[in-house]
Amino acid sequence: MCDGTYVSESFRGWVRPGPVPPGASRPPQVPPEETLDYISGHFRLFQLRDGHRFSTDDVLTAWYGTTWCPRASMVLDLGSGIGSVATIAAWRLPGARIVTVEAQDVSVALARKSARFNGLEERCDIRHADFRDRDAIQAQERFDLVLGSPPYFPIGSGIEGAHPQKIACRFEARGDIGDYCGVAARHLAPGGFFACVFPLPDGQHARMLRAAAAADLSIVRMRPVVFREGNDPLVGLFGLTRSSDLPAGFQDCTFTEPPLTIRSTDGSVHPEYQALKLAIGFPP
Repeated sequence: MCDGTYVSESFRGWVRPGPVPPGASRPPQVPPEETLDYISGHFRLFQLRDGHRFSTDDVLTAWYGTTWCPRASMVLDLGSGIGSVATIAAWRLPGARIVTVEAQDVSVALARKSARFNGLEERCDIRHADFRDRDAIQAQERFDLVLGSPPYFPIGSGIEGAHPQKIACRFEARGDIGDYCGVAARHLAPGGFFACVFPLPDGQHARMLRAAAAADLSIVRMRPVVFREGNDPLVGLFGLTRSSDLPAGFQDCTFTEPPLTIRSTDGSVHPEYQALKLAIGFPP
């Protein structure tokens, strides 16, 4: 019990002190085709049991963006899926207003359900739209922080799978990294920060560089991610801002951070990733 409210027995591990979400005031009703999972502090996320589920990419994107733009008051999450990135951002930036844009109706429904459970409806504007459509985000809207965990496989480049929710999260069915960069650049506030994750091998890093340049964005930070100690990095975390917001001498300067390692050689969670999980209120 906590202040007279119901708290699930699975409430354990480290969370930042704060109010328990309204949905936890009684045993949650979870349909058999869904699960309700912890993602950040006390916040929980509804997910399809056999559909797309939040990934390490989502966790990394939300952590990276909120770490390097910690005072954001307006946040935009592009291609937001079930709301995993936005939920972490809402927990780490308790004073921010969050706008999400997602095209898949099933994902939007789950995101709205999670927002209600976590008491985030007043702070989160969850829009059902393709973020590439000009009317999805009003021309005058500006955001201190834009987040994106885009799909990065072209349609037809691999086995797409049977579940449509999974396909859109892995394959570029509704936009590629160029679209993410273009929309982010149009809606960044002056000095705003765009954080995303994208692969590094097989020419993918070059795609990221081309997309940033085409949108007049400068990559100010980049951090390679190693999923198992001793292996080559597979993805990178990128922090971008509009080139026109930077002094001329800084527009082509990228600070490359040391690699972030997810798991140690024995398969255990690497101490650095344990610390990252603590930073988003999740047991290490």
